[in-house]
Amino acid sequence: MDWLAVSPPVLLLLFGVAIFAGFIDSIAGGGGLITVPVLLAAGLPPAQALGTNKLQSVGGSFSASLYFIRRRAVDLGGQKLTIAMTFIGSMTGAILIQHLQAGLLRQVLPLLVIGIGLYFLLMPRIGEEDRQRRLSPWPFALAAGCGVGFYDGFFGPGAGSFYALAYVTLCGFNLAKSTAHAKVLNFTSNLGGLILFIVAGKLVWSVGFVMLAGQIIGARLGARMVLTKGQKLIRPMIVVVSLLMSIKLLYDSHGADITLWLTSHW
Repeated sequence: MDWLAVSPPVLLLLFGVAIFAGFIDSIAGGGGLITVPVLLAAGLPPAQALGTNKLQSVGGSFSASLYFIRRRAVDLGGQKLTIAMTFIGSMTGAILIQHLQAGLLRQVLPLLVIGIGLYFLLMPRIGEEDRQRRLSPWPFALAAGCGVGFYDGFFGPGAGSFYALAYVTLCGFNLAKSTAHAKVLNFTSNLGGLILFIVAGKLVWSVGFVMLAGQIIGARLGARMVLTKGQKLIRPMIVVVSLLMSIKLLYDSHGADITLWLTSHW
């Protein structure tokens, strides 16, 4: 598919969607659940939609990561091991998904995402300030880096929220600091998945670059809000996004059954 295959109005719409998704994703994660359905609605086949989504999400996560690093909100030197393990995990997951079905994970994921939302909702003081670290660098790199990175390469939705939760609970970081560090890992795992999609030739470059530009703008705006508003913005955003992600994932898996039940009871 080339530039002429997608009309200018559709490209403009995708650009706007990418700005919004980049803003949301840099604060609470879940941007892919906005962009992938829109890419499919624009007429991209599923494989190309996923590959193109990785390209534009790399732009957003890189933009936010760069902003956090320049503002010294991220200790990049102290995260080298975790970054390396995240890249290895994401590449492994992206390779494995080509040979396995993600059906079971698709069924369990809404419960995990709901759990994240409830955790931040019912634990109002968590992430207010730095706390004592619970895991040393190597176990954390394996659990959060390799583990969540594998999930992001294998399936993906909500990975940013899982990274942030790991930093809060296992590293003792405050919520704003956790969100900043999570975005660096999110960029790393996005990059790992993108490389494999490029090798497989599953990208629509024209659409991807237009959305990448939008993601850079939206992610920069969101990253700025994280550092200025802190947990007052991040906590409610994570709760709301987790709820919406759960509803979307449940409908994707059981939409036909839900529709049938509603029509039979109403």
